[in-house]
Amino acid sequence: MEQANEIEALDLAALLCSRVCHDVISPVGAITNGLEVLEDEDDAEMQRYAMELIQKSATQASSKLQFARLAFGAAGSAGASLDLNDAKDVAMGFVSHEKAEMTWDGPSAVMPKDLVKLLLNMILIALAAIPRGGNISLNVSGDPERPTFSLVSQGINARVPTETERFLNGRTADDVLDARAIQPYFTGLVARECRMDIAAEMDGDDFRLLAKPRG
Repeated sequence: MEQANEIEALDLAALLCSRVCHDVISPVGAITNGLEVLEDEDDAEMQRYAMELIQKSATQASSKLQFARLAFGAAGSAGASLDLNDAKDVAMGFVSHEKAEMTWDGPSAVMPKDLVKLLLNMILIALAAIPRGGNISLNVSGDPERPTFSLVSQGINARVPTETERFLNGRTADDVLDARAIQPYFTGLVARECRMDIAAEMDGDDFRLLAKPRG
């Protein structure tokens, strides 16, 4: 491997780590705040509030880490497959802490892990398309080895996220990746590795994200 590629791989890993840390720092910080309240307050009502905050934030942090493990991590040995129902449970748990609601229409099947990774990253883009909240409709169809993924986001001011528009299909030498841009860039990398074509567009007021096998 050439040194330039090694540096790029290191940058990719570093930026993905930054993305994961950004996602979990809020609930972890809330847990810390709750513990401080428990330590400093004698009022029973305040202690009850602190315990509720800790429990809610711990659940949220766990959901985010489980999602990140499948979306960005190895999640099994090389060439491993994952149960799509397990991925659904993780994804629905993750989205339950976001501003959107999601419906999942897909088969009970075992699917190559990189395809599952692609699908979960597409969910992140679908969420970014509706920052004020809304609804996401997810559909998985076709052969589990060569599936088609379709996501539709509906919400106030739904739009193609700027980073998705710039980086989903790669980057130029002048483009600078940061912790926000790395996720759609990584999604495109995974799609190409899976030999999938992926496209994001507006359909009227709805945001649509489609990945399908090449050819």
